[in-house]
Amino acid sequence: MPILIALIGMGITAYFWMNRVKRGTEIAGELMDAAGDVKNAARRFGFRRRANQHPVEGIDDPKLAIGGLAVAFLEMDDLPTTDARAQMDISMRKHLNLDADTAQEIAILGRWFVEECHGPVQAFPRLAKKLHKMDGASYFDDLMAILNDMTHTSAGGPSTRQSEALSDLARVFRLK
Repeated sequence: MPILIALIGMGITAYFWMNRVKRGTEIAGELMDAAGDVKNAARRFGFRRRANQHPVEGIDDPKLAIGGLAVAFLEMDDLPTTDARAQMDISMRKHLNLDADTAQEIAILGRWFVEECHGPVQAFPRLAKKLHKMDGASYFDDLMAILNDMTHTSAGGPSTRQSEALSDLARVFRLK
């Protein structure tokens, strides 16, 4: 009887570890797919990471900077919902005259820029400075329209961090 219980225990343990290993390979595959999405989006926009330079400094297209700013602004809210992400996508398509695939790729690259800056709080001012340096104020109205659309969909307006980010944006563009 004790041998039978030991065999059942070993079988359960083996089953448990087999499932963990299987799930680990699935997670690794998903991470590889995510990395591929970022590479494909970057390739489509002609973005190249330069040695000894932060990725944000390599942005040449103002729409990429605006996409990064929109993602950072959205992620400053505690837990952005799927509806909030969809609203960001719709707003970027509308104000930047993009098709659905392009808007999605800009959002993917924007998310990557935010991660490279170690979070939305650090990414927002860095991306705002890059946009201002790169394009001046010609895309500012489009950016504000996107951020305005995003704040109107959330209940209660912008969060505290989002309000601080808007103040930083005004300071970068010298509006105050």
